[in-house]
Amino acid sequence: MTSNTVRGDSQDSSPALTFPRSSPLVRRLAVREWLTILLVLVVLAGALGWQNGLGRLDQTLYDEFISLNSRAAREDIIIVAIDDYSLVQLGRWPWPRNVHAQLIDRLAQAKPLVIGLDVILSEAERGQEGKRPGDASLAATLAKYNSTVLPVVTANAGSGLTAAPPIPEFARSARALGHINLDHDADGVVRSVFLHEGKDGTWWPHFSLALAQTGIANAQTARKTYREVQIAAPNTAPAAQRVSDIFYSTSGWLRSNRLHIPFAGKNGHFRSVPYVAVLRGEVPPQFFTDKFVLVGATAAGMTDSYPTPVSAESGAMPGIEINANILASLLDHQSIAIAQPWQTAIFSVVPVLIALLCYFLLPPRLSLLMTAALLLTTLAASYLILRSGVWIAPSAGLLALLISYPLWSWRRLEAAITYLSQEFMRLDKEPHLLPEVQKDADQIEDVLEQRMNAMETAARRVRDLRQFVSDSLDSLPDATLVTTIDGHVLLANKHANAYFASIGFHDVHGALLPYLFTPLISPEPINQNFPGKFDWWQLLDLQHVPLLAEGISVQDPQGRDLLVKSAPSRSAANVLTGWIVSIVDISPIRAAERSRDETLRFLSHDMRAPQASILALLELQHDQASALPQDELFSRIEKATRKTLGLADNFVQLARAESHEYRLEEVDFQDLLYDATDEMWSLARSKNIELATDVPEGEFPVEVDRALMTRALVNLLSNAINYSSPNTKVTCTVHLQDTLEGAQVLCSIRDQGYGIAPGDQIKLFRRFQRVDTPNQPRHDGIGLGLVFVKTVIERHSGQISFASKLGEGTEFTIVLPAALPE
Repeated sequence: MTSNTVRGDSQDSSPALTFPRSSPLVRRLAVREWLTILLVLVVLAGALGWQNGLGRLDQTLYDEFISLNSRAAREDIIIVAIDDYSLVQLGRWPWPRNVHAQLIDRLAQAKPLVIGLDVILSEAERGQEGKRPGDASLAATLAKYNSTVLPVVTANAGSGLTAAPPIPEFARSARALGHINLDHDADGVVRSVFLHEGKDGTWWPHFSLALAQTGIANAQTARKTYREVQIAAPNTAPAAQRVSDIFYSTSGWLRSNRLHIPFAGKNGHFRSVPYVAVLRGEVPPQFFTDKFVLVGATAAGMTDSYPTPVSAESGAMPGIEINANILASLLDHQSIAIAQPWQTAIFSVVPVLIALLCYFLLPPRLSLLMTAALLLTTLAASYLILRSGVWIAPSAGLLALLISYPLWSWRRLEAAITYLSQEFMRLDKEPHLLPEVQKDADQIEDVLEQRMNAMETAARRVRDLRQFVSDSLDSLPDATLVTTIDGHVLLANKHANAYFASIGFHDVHGALLPYLFTPLISPEPINQNFPGKFDWWQLLDLQHVPLLAEGISVQDPQGRDLLVKSAPSRSAANVLTGWIVSIVDISPIRAAERSRDETLRFLSHDMRAPQASILALLELQHDQASALPQDELFSRIEKATRKTLGLADNFVQLARAESHEYRLEEVDFQDLLYDATDEMWSLARSKNIELATDVPEGEFPVEVDRALMTRALVNLLSNAINYSSPNTKVTCTVHLQDTLEGAQVLCSIRDQGYGIAPGDQIKLFRRFQRVDTPNQPRHDGIGLGLVFVKTVIERHSGQISFASKLGEGTEFTIVLPAALPE
């Protein structure tokens, strides 16, 4: 019996072996190494395959495949078993030969095609007084029916193997004789037999071959259809020497026509009946009619069992069942041929060639999958070829595949490590972009340590550079994003993360840029020459870069004015690698622009009108007919001048309130309130309005700009007096309150005036907005007083609120943090 081995494969990078920007020399070296590995593995696979089997490994695969390749038992083969039950019923072995004669008589009367009595009859039966009635009875029965095949065994009497046929009486009476030798492989398993064995020109057919030929001959006589089994034996020794499949032993014993047994199934696969049941007539005769009947031992104690490929579970198969399998294969004309060495070599080399080609062309993961697929394919191909009757040992190919993959991976990994080490060492010698600690130049290092240190240095520099880029991005004052070419976000600084979180995007990494900008309202390029309607995808288009260089003006859902700019990011080779997008909050700029427009409008109208009035009065005085009395003229000029001065004073005070020049000092808030009421006392008295203060005992320390805070209180009191009817009351209260945020000073100013309509309340703190009701007197002003108050309070980290009801009055409440000692 022979076996083969299969061979493994190695996987690594495909053309990915070579680095994308490697030199032609590197690529040539990679191809040269691939060819070297290919040559080594092909030679190895071919050499192992030429052995036509790798011993126990292929024998194990062969046994497993044979076990899987079972087929239905033939109906015309019956085993009469000398089993344990028969031994119990008939007594210890050996039985008298007249018992065998009775069995043969019963079987022969059923007219089987042939009877095979697998019982050794090479010695005469021992009888009393030299009589052998059992031998005579058995010989007579054999001669009577002439349908029995008897076994021939081999013996070694010291001069080598010789044939030991049945005693002459039986040999003359039997229809045919056949040897029952089995061929044991090195592991002791029976996988084959020789259909002819002999010596000195005498050839004996195998017991099963004799059964097949005899049974077919009887079937033809009975007009039964069987295909002849034509396996000829060499006639003479010289002729035998010219036969290619003759095997010689040291004793001159010859064997020919080797048959690898295609076992039909495991133990008990063929139908059998107990010997004693047939002897007693318990089995109907027609059960054996036109059948091949084999009589032999199956009992465990008969020592006639042998290991076979299909007897792994039971350990051994009885010899009579082995003969039944051989007989079935002969009748079915089935056998297993062993492939030639060159065929096995080709079978082993082909998967290795395919695997190495895959390693060169496919990426590592696919190469690994292809290796596994080739291993399974090689096994499957060997099994399918065995089913067709040819055994090609697969172990050589499997082994080559299993070796090739780690070998190829190791060589590729070694090449990659060498290449990277060289690059890292080159990089280590180059100056770094960022400051770093210089290493000790006198330190002694071996080659491996140098490579490891170079790799460590390169990795540290990459980390440092990434940290530098990250810190640089975070240090930018504006929200900044770095994206891929197609707009997926790679990096975002802290301002960008905070901004997008405020509009509902809590994780921008990997998000698509145009979708992030979807919530923004009314995008409009600053460049007025931009053609057509703007789309966010145009932000990632190189064609629009010049036109969008000034940015896109947009407003977010929270009402902030933004300016979005994008710039292409290019590699050292000037290849586009991504985009850098910044989002600038220009709300203060837009607010300043609106304030500037309002100021210009104020200067062009409110400030200009009184001056124009003065000029008109002076022109009238040149004409005696239109000239005013001097007192009236001076009164009107004074009124226009005071109005101009008041407007200018309000504007200057607001500008100061909006500036950063606050002179903070700790004062008692009640002092500020008393200063403001004192300043407004004369105005209140002129309208007969009572100014009342309700301040409990104690101190109300606050840290404020005294002048600005006093002016804010004056403005509130002035509004309360001006927008109240005569004979009413304005009440001012101050008290402390404790909150979770700390102590606070609360001041409320409540009047009994005209109140503010609900529709006008939203305009109360806007620039140049006046609130008047039809039934109240008109007062001079331009709508900056409450804007000033709100600005001052908020710059002191305070809050201002109001409650008003038309016709009942208004109450303003100021809340400031108290400056109490901790």
